[in-house]
Amino acid sequence: MKYRKLGSSGCKVSALSLGSWLTFGSRVDDGGTERCVRAAVDAGINFFDTADIYAYGEAERSLGQALRAFRRQDYVLATKTFWPMSENVNDRGLSRKHLMEACEASLRRLNTDYVDLYQCHRFDPETPTEEVVRAMEDLIRQGKVVYWGVSVWTAAQIADACSIADRVLGYRPVTNQPQYNLLDRSIEPEVMPTAAARGMAQIVFCPLAQGLLTGKYANGAIPADSRAADEQRGGFLRPKLTDRNLAAARTVVAEAKALGITPAQLALAWILRRPEIASAIVGATRPEQITENAKAADLDLPHEVIARLDTLTAPGEKTA
Repeated sequence: MKYRKLGSSGCKVSALSLGSWLTFGSRVDDGGTERCVRAAVDAGINFFDTADIYAYGEAERSLGQALRAFRRQDYVLATKTFWPMSENVNDRGLSRKHLMEACEASLRRLNTDYVDLYQCHRFDPETPTEEVVRAMEDLIRQGKVVYWGVSVWTAAQIADACSIADRVLGYRPVTNQPQYNLLDRSIEPEVMPTAAARGMAQIVFCPLAQGLLTGKYANGAIPADSRAADEQRGGFLRPKLTDRNLAAARTVVAEAKALGITPAQLALAWILRRPEIASAIVGATRPEQITENAKAADLDLPHEVIARLDTLTAPGEKTA
């Protein structure tokens, strides 16, 4: 496993991290979470990402329970908030009130005194960005948060947050968490350079396009035990199974076979070639998935393979 700096901070995280969206606390029970976390640690992964909205707190609870087996200083823990957690009009968004209360709730579920990275799960147009920046500053000074970041923010929103932090002598966000993969390169033209110029790294989610780039759907069929076959969890994936995307998946399968690696390892290695990325978040329902995917962190792809993969989508383009 290789480790990279969390933006301009001195904190180092594993190039691959373990996420919990659509898995822990729902599809994966507590025992399964513990096995996946153990496999991640054994593979050198030290970075774990979750959010309060995942299974409405159950993902945080399950992950927190699994992490009890390890020393707190040995892992980097990230969570997020923004989405409504109840019918309460203030139990959502990025208001100072919600950030303070949501952070406390996450800490209780995660069974920890602090989170290493607290992220704004989306931009909140109803809350002044200065309010967000100052609230994060206070959470950091209180010792409940070490660093803060954003998720799926535009280049302009990122630049504004950093400018406000500088003006009020506060802490800048150190990360952005966007979607990024071979079929979604929308962050390349603006978000990546804007963040990099301000010392922010990217922590990317859906690096395998929700399984599309693993090759399991390359022939157009939907396996009975796959995410796409799941009525509840496959809703994000099924619309992406277009002819163009399936053709791209077949290209990934062929290139991976020629290199003697898995399609998932190839897709992850293509992402990790970029220095702007601190970590790619992978999900798992079985420990062996983590063990195999973690090998991607040590791969150096031939330039000609990268060039061929780059033709699947253009910088700034999103097909999945």
